[in-house]
Amino acid sequence: MNRAAVPQAGTAAVQDAGTPGGREQRSLLAATRWRPWEPVLWLAAFAAPFVLPQYAAIVNEIAIVALFALSLDLVLGFTGIVSLGHAAFFGFGAYAAALFAKHVMPDPLVGLAAAMAGALVLGAVASLTIQRGSDLTRLMVTLGAALILLELANKLDWLTGGADGLQGVVIGPVLGKFEFDLAGRTAACYSLVLLLLFFLLARRLVQSPFGATLQAIRDNRLRAMAIGIPVGARISVAYTIAAALAGAAGALLAQTTGFASLDVFAFDRSADLVLMLVVGGTGWLYGGVLGAIVFKLMQDFLSAVTPQYWTFWLGLFLVVLVLVGRDRLLKPWTWFGKGRAT
Repeated sequence: MNRAAVPQAGTAAVQDAGTPGGREQRSLLAATRWRPWEPVLWLAAFAAPFVLPQYAAIVNEIAIVALFALSLDLVLGFTGIVSLGHAAFFGFGAYAAALFAKHVMPDPLVGLAAAMAGALVLGAVASLTIQRGSDLTRLMVTLGAALILLELANKLDWLTGGADGLQGVVIGPVLGKFEFDLAGRTAACYSLVLLLLFFLLARRLVQSPFGATLQAIRDNRLRAMAIGIPVGARISVAYTIAAALAGAAGALLAQTTGFASLDVFAFDRSADLVLMLVVGGTGWLYGGVLGAIVFKLMQDFLSAVTPQYWTFWLGLFLVVLVLVGRDRLLKPWTWFGKGRAT
């Protein structure tokens, strides 16, 4: 009886693997597996502040910007919602964390949670304004929200410091043990750990059935509504989660620099974010991470080589990237002749 049961169980497993449900399970398991280059990328990132301590500050900045880009990719790459005012949540998180540290308590993790909670509420309210309308309407609405918060931060100088910024922010040690050093290694490790944590959470989210419904909405909203997906609710949830992640990125910036100023709401932050996703690609999470690495390293290198014209060279690179294409840019032999056709 036992021997007969073994082949039957094996046959049932093979049959189940051939069914649509079995194929979905296998594809989900394949999607959650780490590719060989992923651990190498993360290990290199965590080793960089110690191997190259002089670049610890830029590693910290890249980690913060990568988390910011990751948050926009959730709404742009996976939901298809365009936004030019994502800096609203970034700036709100920065000021919330700085004010919390200055007036309540200096613990960075508690301040991070408070900033994320505030950005979450702001994102939930803002998500009501993007339910209807075209992409152009959403661009104007999201940009208007960021400009409103910028003006509020400027006028409420008794609270935010106005144009001078919020100064006198003192951040306590992480977990009560790790002080923020002048070299920036603690800040870099702190930001990298949180980036990895939020990346894994976002990856789990987009690979879940909820993430599948977001991609269905992105591909064809009318068809998604026809098959019973609550489009409005899904967009609101995705936008709210993205706002919380953007708020976390802003909180990291304020905590690791001990300062918050009006430029956290600036339009160029949202514009740079879109450029990073153009460089790295949308809809696969690593696009924001790789885009942040390339963009910030190029910005740092070009501004050091040509302080007056670094924006020209950066703009030229983006134009070439768009005209040639990301894949072909990495394969110059395909630009001309027969290689181009292949």
